[in-house]
Amino acid sequence: MFSQYIALGDSLSIDMYPALDAGETDVAVALERVPTAGAMAPIGAASLFYRNDDARWTEEAGTDLVTQFHAIEHVNHAAEGATIGDVFGAQLPSVDRSDVPTLFTLTIGSEDIFSAYRNEPSMRLLKRIARDVSQAYDALLDRIMEIRPEATVLVTTMCDPSDRTGRVPGVLGGARLPLLPIDTVNQHIRARTAEAEHLVLADAYVHFLGHGSSVPQEDRWYWRRSPLEPNAMGANELRKVWLGALR
Repeated sequence: MFSQYIALGDSLSIDMYPALDAGETDVAVALERVPTAGAMAPIGAASLFYRNDDARWTEEAGTDLVTQFHAIEHVNHAAEGATIGDVFGAQLPSVDRSDVPTLFTLTIGSEDIFSAYRNEPSMRLLKRIARDVSQAYDALLDRIMEIRPEATVLVTTMCDPSDRTGRVPGVLGGARLPLLPIDTVNQHIRARTAEAEHLVLADAYVHFLGHGSSVPQEDRWYWRRSPLEPNAMGANELRKVWLGALR
């Protein structure tokens, strides 16, 4: 059915943090935390979704895209710290117009929201930011479908690393983060995907809830050194969310 799989979005879709968590990167990557600094294992969510690491995740053998669609190609344009604007300006220009049946995964919005928290905005401003992010999200989805009209997009809700507590150790000095923007944008994503056949909801928010700051470190799906990012287990779990949505 699909000829190409394209990953768009932020660090939820890249290999770096899961590979750092697993200790499977070159030393330069570990020191600089720059994906291009050296080699790393392809064990991020998008990589596993495309091709499983059978040695690490034996139970997922045979559930990847290359098993279902043998000739499918994979391109990962997702980038560390990407915002919706970055997907528009830096990632989508690399996707050529085509009628090829294409599968997209989209993980975006978290950086837009969490960057707003740094300025300690008022609740009124947070509501406006959530509205603006939701509108930008709509425009992005429309643009993807304009470029690839035969596409299916797995639209991924934003995760809450605080597990509804509003507190993530090491983030903004431990200050309580308002959850309204995340809730508002996620609600918008769910409503938008319900209206369009080519958009499929991948509700990572629900799946990840209870695996963040509210539980011991060994039960978390976020990297211990950067608790907004997925660890190796988190990447595997996000891949499961996509597989479930695709089925």
